[in-house]
Amino acid sequence: MKYEYKTLADIRHKVFTAVSKIAFNGNLDEIANIPYEIVGGDVGKYRQSAFLERAIVSERVRLAMGLNLRPSDKPRPITEGIEQATKPSKYYEPPLINIIKFACNACPTKSYEVTNMCRGCLAHPCVEVCPKNATSIINGKSFIDQDKCIKCGLCAKACPYSAIIKHERPCASACGMDAISSDENGRADIDYDKCVSCGMCLVNCPFGAISDKSQIYQLIQAIKQKNDVIAIVAPSYLGQFGKNVGFDDFKEAMIKLGFKDVVEVAIGADICTIDEAKDFIENVPKNLSFMATSCCPAWSVMAKKSHPDHADNVSMALTPMVFAARLVREKNKDAKIVFIGPCSAKKLEASRKSVKSEVDFVITFEELSGMLDAKGIKIVGTKNTLNNEATASGRGFAVAGGVAEAVSNLIKKQHPDREVKIKSAAGLKECRKMFDDAVKGKYDGYLLEGMACPEGCVSGAGCIAKPNISGVQVKIASKKSELKVSDESKYADKLYLLHGVPKK
Repeated sequence: MKYEYKTLADIRHKVFTAVSKIAFNGNLDEIANIPYEIVGGDVGKYRQSAFLERAIVSERVRLAMGLNLRPSDKPRPITEGIEQATKPSKYYEPPLINIIKFACNACPTKSYEVTNMCRGCLAHPCVEVCPKNATSIINGKSFIDQDKCIKCGLCAKACPYSAIIKHERPCASACGMDAISSDENGRADIDYDKCVSCGMCLVNCPFGAISDKSQIYQLIQAIKQKNDVIAIVAPSYLGQFGKNVGFDDFKEAMIKLGFKDVVEVAIGADICTIDEAKDFIENVPKNLSFMATSCCPAWSVMAKKSHPDHADNVSMALTPMVFAARLVREKNKDAKIVFIGPCSAKKLEASRKSVKSEVDFVITFEELSGMLDAKGIKIVGTKNTLNNEATASGRGFAVAGGVAEAVSNLIKKQHPDREVKIKSAAGLKECRKMFDDAVKGKYDGYLLEGMACPEGCVSGAGCIAKPNISGVQVKIASKKSELKVSDESKYADKLYLLHGVPKK
């Protein structure tokens, strides 16, 4: 529902822009003014009062600066802990995904309810199909006893008038890990042992009560300190800032913003493809019954959490982000590297000790948009050109099915006689089902691709363009790419240098 929630997207953008402006001008005293600039007057426009709206914006400002939420039962200034935020080296303090409790509307949890469309029909199939006798006919109408109901939904499916409807908290419905429940006040609560930081809850909450933390303030500090800051941008950047925006257009705007250089993560995707193809050929079925791709951090964490005994079935290949960062680091040892992409889970990935030395900052396209507006920089689509470093396969990682296709195409090219069976799933609920089935033996010999977001990276929580728009631009770019299969990349040898294995 993200792309229908324009009001919430506008508020988020205003917060990111305001925080970016303060970061660039260095006037921390202005932070307390941001809620009043975004929410003016004394009459609430969207909620009960302007005071509540400003309180919510205040917490969003803190999260945008990478700070923790304040306890709501004690007076605390919005600037509390601000000295920590001013350090370019500051990284996220868990949790990454946060619920602003007083913004939550305490939506009802999953239930089935009878509407006034019920005709009290003679057949009453809703009663017949209920396995727990929770449905009955009272005063000529269907009635559901919520204490007996197990939420199976059979009654709703059986009703010929569609008179029984399903209610479910939007954030919980979007969570593929069943990590969201209710606290003692009926407000949403996250089980962080289950959460994989995919960000689907934050873009599906219609009250804007959920948000992730940002590093835009710290990133701007690094730029201002004249560090060599190099951006590595995910393949899904295509279409985010306009359909005619090519790599040169994007890079030009980024240089104006203060970055030293820009590199496509698609070149890292090519190396990832080569590594995963090698893993698959060597291990399936000899050592593993199936192999799962590794590039989506939310998917791989989900797989390892839900089936720790099958963690080895997830490819050991580094993600495209890490491969691209290592390539940059080879030439720019002291540079600060920022990954720019669609993904909240990449923030979690980059917080791992093994990745921190490779990637210094992670921001989303949405956060970058605020930084650009703060400096009055527009990305104008004039060149619509691509560089010739990434292949069609590498760029295709941005759309659902693209990773498995890239690996399959490379294996078919290098091993024409080898059959590669693939299965893809997008959205964590579908991913969990696919992995569960694989563990049961349904996909023996398969390469499994999982994408936490419904249409792949182009529908990530940090995107600003509709998935169909960005997805089309990614596919057009893939078709226009001079290099097609990943082993055609000039960086193909880098895999073997990074792993210390001679190329065959």
